[in-house]
Amino acid sequence: MVAKAFFFDVFGTVVDWREGVAREARTILHPLGHDLIWTAFADAWRAEYQPGMEEIRSGRLPFAKLDVVHARMLERILPRFGLSDLSEETKRALVLAWHRLDAWPDSTRGVAMLRKHALVAPVSNGNVSLMAALARRNNFHWDAILGAEFSRDYKPKPDVYLSACAAFDLAPGDCMMVAAHSDDLAAAAACGLQTGFVARPNEKGPGKGESMPTIPVDVAGSDIVDLAQKIFG
Repeated sequence: MVAKAFFFDVFGTVVDWREGVAREARTILHPLGHDLIWTAFADAWRAEYQPGMEEIRSGRLPFAKLDVVHARMLERILPRFGLSDLSEETKRALVLAWHRLDAWPDSTRGVAMLRKHALVAPVSNGNVSLMAALARRNNFHWDAILGAEFSRDYKPKPDVYLSACAAFDLAPGDCMMVAAHSDDLAAAAACGLQTGFVARPNEKGPGKGESMPTIPVDVAGSDIVDLAQKIFG
């Protein structure tokens, strides 16, 4: 059965978070006299991503949108890079770096190809203002912005996926989760969604992303354009 809606993971699947955060951090911090290994800074910040969300998923902290979680995570890593004395204005600018990430070269075209045939929406842990900023920057034409802020929880909790299906009045089996992360797809499949894997072998650095899924999926592509071609020809 061909999906009637395609839901996208965003960080790593649709946009290149590592190079984008590294670039933005350099743009903000280098004029202030800081000289870091910028990709190491991006990696350290991203490494706090799951622990930061788990505090909310577990109920230890109330729901907060990802910009707030990113700010908390930033505070944890700044001392490691000798950046404890940054101003609040500079820290806010760094948090907004996540709003200025660039798409992988195939993403805008691939999303548009799928949108010719079905509904498309991000189902991301990113908040709505962040998703809107990335859409405007990269010319993504979503039919809605769904995901964590809509469901008030974080992936891989089931309600994030199921609330997206419900928003489009579709059964889970009529929807496909598209991601470059097998754990995301496994969680979606457990909720009854179809699954589409996109290879992003360099997401976390050269050769450190997923080239192949580690679980069975309905369709796998070398990128989003390839995925769309395999589904719709």
